[in-house]
Amino acid sequence: MARILIAEDEPDIRELVAFTLRFAGHEVTATANGEEAVQQAVQVIPDLILMDVRMPKMTGYEACRLMKADPILRDIPVVFLSAKGQDSEIQTGMDVGAEDYMLKPFAPTQLTERVKAILAKFGK
Repeated sequence: MARILIAEDEPDIRELVAFTLRFAGHEVTATANGEEAVQQAVQVIPDLILMDVRMPKMTGYEACRLMKADPILRDIPVVFLSAKGQDSEIQTGMDVGAEDYMLKPFAPTQLTERVKAILAKFGK
């Protein structure tokens, strides 16, 4: 299946997302903040990146901006996972280059279906 990079600072959420995606057959790399996500993305070259917005060291928005500026990473779809559902938050996510924005909480089946749809859209 696909290589997926997760950036989520809450350990319980990070493990739940990783477990859900591994159970669906994906290869998962999990990181705890945006800075780690940027470093791992260059090493792993994932098919999809799932990222929280509010994280220590570097926000998801900042990490996404850096990834979209990198020729190696720019075409990898980024999906933000956030509890912040205000229109301005979603618009900021899309402005920095996100493919999608999922609101927490979400059910594991919602996550796997959304991931499947985005991977299909990108031919993965």
